[in-house]
Amino acid sequence: MMLVPRKRFDLFDDFFDDDFFSRKQPSLMKTDIREKKDKYLIDIDLPGFEKENISLSLKDGYLEVSAKTEKENKSDDERVVRQERFFGECSRSFYVGEEIKEEDINAEFKNGILKIEIPKKEEEKKSEEVKQIEIK
Repeated sequence: MMLVPRKRFDLFDDFFDDDFFSRKQPSLMKTDIREKKDKYLIDIDLPGFEKENISLSLKDGYLEVSAKTEKENKSDDERVVRQERFFGECSRSFYVGEEIKEEDINAEFKNGILKIEIPKKEEEKKSEEVKQIEIK
């Protein structure tokens, strides 16, 4: 018995289902960003990744999230019939502002979801006071 996904054959659908014609969003690192009064909350889906293989870095106001996963070794007596799981590296970056420091960011990885909390920094308020310049 062979385990093969069942798919009906349709040349037209198969042709236009190709990635070249697809405008689908990538299925890796799906992200939700929510805003609260004093912070931003970012949730990133990383199913199948281990916490040890996820890294966050901050440079020039950009928060970069990187993750990698390695391919499982298969034995010599098996062959892959279909492979849909991702193996490799992926990353995304978000501009958080140059006033944010590493110690301001909190992150937690649980159940395949990376939760990041970034505080809002108050912008410097411009003085509305009009200062007169003396003419000599």
